Amino acid sequence: MVSTSADETKRHHQRVRDQHQSEIAQDYVEAVYRLKEEGKKTRVTDIQSIFGVSHVTVIRTLGRLEDAKLIVRNKQGEVELTTEGNSLAKQAYERHNLVYQFLIKLGVTPETASADTEGIEHHISQETVEKMRHFLEE
Repeated sequence: MVSTSADETKRHHQRVRDQHQSEIAQDYVEAVYRLKEEGKKTRVTDIQSIFGVSHVTVIRTLGRLEDAKLIVRNKQGEVELTTEGNSLAKQAYERHNLVYQFLIKLGVTPETASADTEGIEHHISQETVEKMRHFLEE
């Protein structure tokens, strides 16, 4: 085990707390992005189905994303990404795919890689992402 100072440990824990706060936003905008890439429109029921959460949970989360200027909802009830939301979604989508491909390259089964990616993608540093990208390019 690597020895770290108390200050380093505090910084690491703070980083994880910060990542937890943005995790749901990243997942939601990524889901909207994926549906858009498939040529589909996104409604509350689509998001509810993807995440297996209640209608109320989706509505509340979308409200927070609207407040953060990541999404807009039109009069037809469709969820659309703002420019900022699209940028975050694209980054999340690319990071998700990179982590998944890295795990597959390590020999992890697709089912396990898919499940593990959902957690890892939110708690990985940019440095590690770059190392994974470099590893996959070799």
